[in-house]
Amino acid sequence: MSFPFFLRSLAGWCGPGAVTIAALLLPACNSHSDSSATQATQTAGPPVLTSPAAPANSPGTWYRQYRGVLPGSSDSITVHLQCLPASPGESTLGRLAGFYSAADGHPYELAGDTPAGTDSLNVREVSAEVLDADRNGASWLLRAQGNLLVGTRAGRPVQLRLVQPPRGVQFVSRSFAANVKPRPDHPQDTIAGRISLHALVPVSGPAKEVLADNLLRGLRGDTLDTQPVPALEALWKEQLNSFTKDYQEEAGSMLTELEADTSSYRPFATLRYEDQASTYVLWNDGDLLSIGYFGYYYGGGAHGNYGTTVCSYDARTGRPLRSANIFRPGTEAQLEKLLGRYARPALGLKPNQPLSDALFENTLPATSNVYLTSGGAVFVYAPYEVASYAQGEIRVFVPLSALRPLLQPKLPLSGGGEVVRK
Repeated sequence: MSFPFFLRSLAGWCGPGAVTIAALLLPACNSHSDSSATQATQTAGPPVLTSPAAPANSPGTWYRQYRGVLPGSSDSITVHLQCLPASPGESTLGRLAGFYSAADGHPYELAGDTPAGTDSLNVREVSAEVLDADRNGASWLLRAQGNLLVGTRAGRPVQLRLVQPPRGVQFVSRSFAANVKPRPDHPQDTIAGRISLHALVPVSGPAKEVLADNLLRGLRGDTLDTQPVPALEALWKEQLNSFTKDYQEEAGSMLTELEADTSSYRPFATLRYEDQASTYVLWNDGDLLSIGYFGYYYGGGAHGNYGTTVCSYDARTGRPLRSANIFRPGTEAQLEKLLGRYARPALGLKPNQPLSDALFENTLPATSNVYLTSGGAVFVYAPYEVASYAQGEIRVFVPLSALRPLLQPKLPLSGGGEVVRK
């Protein structure tokens, strides 16, 4: 189950079930109170790029890789971390998301924060396979020390070294956000909607321009690779304008009606709409890149809806590698059998326990929402797709050893070298 940040589903804060990496991005089920509402304005902020030739991270955001050894083990691991923009009203400088993996290519998700006013990075493991009986994962308490992260994992010393340049594709992290008033002619309004966009821009690799365009297509939700794409700033303005128009038309009129309502039930908090789109590194090594596009939308009601669309890319060409590019035709039945075998650890089930104890059915169909690592493939299921909302996103890793007869030829599954900065 999962996409990283203190929850394996939205239910981690607002109900029973495991938590998903994606949900830490969200306010706690949009449980804002009217008394705590803050004044909002429709501002997107200045451009972050210093020049077209010199992109830079948005303040407080980054993507990095580290190498180290797990305490009590000889396994050398690579840790991928992203620092995301802080959410409004939160006490953190940013949100941390990422994963670690050893030579087997199995990614284990990490989620956490950077406590305000410190150089600490506090994360914990959130993949279902590594949770204890109480559904808790090992905590990593780290602090920056030059090009090192030093601290503890589950109370035992650990040290991670910055990989520079990173294995695979190097990125800069770009973020945009705006608060939008439902009625622009009512400056006294304290309720607002919020839209945000987080993108990763490739700055290395032989196909970085093609890859950059395809990442923008993925972030926009395109289903065709031939659609023209605007510059990132133009895409942000398009989305901001669209959200503003729809929000003011819908929420503005409802706010006027609620103000005129004399009954005791006046759910103003449900008018704090939110639209969020983010880009995550799911794998980045050698010629193989896998990206997750997380989307969340709240438009009133008990909770919002979210999900992650995933896609792998051949970093040599920038070409997307979707399900049809990964698996041979006619392999769906074989994939379903493999998923039935490997799903139980990801669902927190015992080896012989029925899948229906966690899913709607006793089988798990092969989804086309799948990405590659160097050691296998991860199949990603959205909330409600195969299980209840409380289960959150479900992610099932199937190793390459089981998949190899089903794969298309010439996939970029070999890793690359690295240079570690001392």
